[in-house]
Amino acid sequence: MTSVPHAVAYPRPWRLGAGTQRTLIRIGTGVLLLVLWEVLVRWLAPPFVARPVTVARALPHVLANHVPAGTPTFWGSVEATVIAVFEGLAIGVTGGALVGLTMGRLRTADRLLRFYVSAFFAMPIIALVPVMTLWFGYSNTVRLAIVSLGAFLPVCLNVYDGTRSVPSSFVEVAQSYHARWWNVWFGIALPSSLPYLLAGFRLAVGRVLVGAVVAEYIVNLKGLGSMIVFDSRTFHQPQMMVAVLVLAVLGVAINGVADLATRRFLPWYRRSE
Repeated sequence: MTSVPHAVAYPRPWRLGAGTQRTLIRIGTGVLLLVLWEVLVRWLAPPFVARPVTVARALPHVLANHVPAGTPTFWGSVEATVIAVFEGLAIGVTGGALVGLTMGRLRTADRLLRFYVSAFFAMPIIALVPVMTLWFGYSNTVRLAIVSLGAFLPVCLNVYDGTRSVPSSFVEVAQSYHARWWNVWFGIALPSSLPYLLAGFRLAVGRVLVGAVVAEYIVNLKGLGSMIVFDSRTFHQPQMMVAVLVLAVLGVAINGVADLATRRFLPWYRRSE
């Protein structure tokens, strides 16, 4: 009887994990974009136009608040914009979720409000800044109103769509057990609308940042928007780009916190990568 030779186990070739591959791709794409930015600006643009090297040189001075006398400090501007963004998000998301839920559950509220909410969503919110200045004056209230409205509209429409998509069988089962209206609204409709609420929140983050910066442009309020305008008009573009990068990091950070909260508190909700 002949023995069958054992199969030789060869070591598998070393491979990167999926997460590591995604990280390397993102880093490589970022480096490529920075190189293209540097090369194109050196080749085509005037010397005062910001490029990665000059932005990196200006970064320590900006972070250390080395600014001319009489101009707003960097960290004071960051604080003013961040506070306005978070206050507007809190007001807009809360109000948008409640109004969207009401529109989705009550036919009368749907008929009264949906047309106007959709119209304001389609309209550029920054067009309302001059009107807001007539109502509230040239004050921080204008920025808060624009930011809150920018967060309210996408959340409201998305929660409305989520509420309308709740299967009728869920509501019928709850009603057969004599559930109260608030049990249906906040125990069935709102949890079922959470994926839509998250989508609306991500849209709201971008609109809120744009609204805050534009309000600071027009009303000349303390914040990153006014800092960007000042540095642009005085041809300090590297310093201006630092403020722009802070806004980008702020938007990414808010969305990152939302993703972490989703994984922590909504384990049943899986978003495709």
